[in-house]
Amino acid sequence: MRTEDDLAAANPRPPARPLRRVGAAPETMPSGSGASTPDPSAPDLPGCRPIPLKRRDLDTTDDWRFEYWDGDTETAWVMDLATLPHEQPSARLAGFCALIAAARGSPIECFGSTSLELRDERGERRRILQADQCVYVYPGRARLPRNGGIVVGEHDLPDVLLEVDHTTDVRRWKLGMYESWGLPEVWVEVPARWTRSRARGRVPGLTIHALEAGRYRESPVSAAFPDWRARPIHEALNEAKVSGWTHARLARVGRVLGARDGTGPDDHHFLRSFPDEGRVEGRAEGRIEGLAAGRAEGLAESRATL
Repeated sequence: MRTEDDLAAANPRPPARPLRRVGAAPETMPSGSGASTPDPSAPDLPGCRPIPLKRRDLDTTDDWRFEYWDGDTETAWVMDLATLPHEQPSARLAGFCALIAAARGSPIECFGSTSLELRDERGERRRILQADQCVYVYPGRARLPRNGGIVVGEHDLPDVLLEVDHTTDVRRWKLGMYESWGLPEVWVEVPARWTRSRARGRVPGLTIHALEAGRYRESPVSAAFPDWRARPIHEALNEAKVSGWTHARLARVGRVLGARDGTGPDDHHFLRSFPDEGRVEGRAEGRIEGLAAGRAEGLAESRATL
């Protein structure tokens, strides 16, 4: 039986990609998937309003969020309105990751809207971006912050970053910043549920932006979660009630990861805490449910390949 420590020792996470500090940040970073050239002096953040926020007050803002903070002007850009269609996908993704982790047999960590910080040579915060969800697929191998935000160039960056574009449009500016910072995979979700605050021209769906040779390219499938494609992810994030088909897909993704890592449900700490007889009974029930879910998945498999 392999533990998370055994897995981390056998498969150490590669060192973080070297990234340039603020003083040598790229002046232009065009994106292959439509991101604008990031210009910190003139952020294009629709659906947000700028408010003054001094550097000394940054650590007193735990009760509210901002999309971006600029250290040169000490200004934060705050989203005008947080609605259920905007907030639900990030919470649901965290729940999905817990199920995938159980099927794989090792933890996946979701850090929510934790700050991503770019600092200067003196360690002063210069730029801060906040997404809707930060996912570490292998937290046991990653260099994570003990306190505060994720510092670019010091900590390992999340494997997946989720941005929910409901009142916002990250393609116009924020995506270019993520690209210049080296975020490996950004999911941009436009919720299926429409409200009057929806940004103009935003069509429901999920787009996976994968970093390749320093540039974002749209990908139909996630690299961090093998066999999980953009359309099924979007559908799962927007279901009124999570379906058997979605549960089967999550189990499948977890099994693919587990097969690669040599782990399975018996290696998961929470599942191991149940008595053996309960686990045997649970496996029997799971097989029955799995057969039913498999039938549903077979009927809907063509949707997953779109």
